[in-house]
Amino acid sequence: MLTLLVVALLIFGPDKLPAVVKDAAHMLRTVRAMAKDARSQIKTELGPEFSDFDLDSLNPRSFVQKNLFGDDEDDDPGLNKRQQRPASRVNHEQAPYDPDTI
Repeated sequence: MLTLLVVALLIFGPDKLPAVVKDAAHMLRTVRAMAKDARSQIKTELGPEFSDFDLDSLNPRSFVQKNLFGDDEDDDPGLNKRQQRPASRVNHEQAPYDPDTI
């Protein structure tokens, strides 16, 4: 963060830097307001049948966190990983072979 401040000071100079920071903050507030308005418009457009739909589930970061990094909130907490595996594979036995499947 300090590096960005030093680079901005060198690029814009001490007299232009406050105006640039003010414009950047205004732009950030505008973008946040637009995103908030878009979210509320999507919720109203979807209607009451999607009232329980969570728009945060569409966020790529939360999707990756849930599906790739093992965020198992929806799984049954009574089962652990060993109980979900077939019994023949737990003891490192070979899976049963069915010659008719070929």
